[in-house]
Amino acid sequence: MADLTLKEILADIHVLAADLQFYEQKYGVLSETFFAAYMGGEEPEDDAWVPDFAMWTGAYQTWLDRQRAYRTAVRRLQERPASLSRLIRVATVA
Repeated sequence: MADLTLKEILADIHVLAADLQFYEQKYGVLSETFFAAYMGGEEPEDDAWVPDFAMWTGAYQTWLDRQRAYRTAVRRLQERPASLSRLIRVATVA
């Protein structure tokens, strides 16, 4: 993941957010609520939910990873004398 640019990380965050929104609307709970319960040992009550729960878990974990990567990258850039304009220029270099 160290090879991802800030722009690529942000693109991943948006794609993953759309995936999470799909599952949230389908099952009627926010991803953080689902993830806490699922990681706490709650099993799907319907076997048909198993594939969705696996995909939802993976998408949420990756979304969390990308959120951390984004914050870390921004923090590193902000440690140098920088401005928002410089941050945007760095983020848009592909």
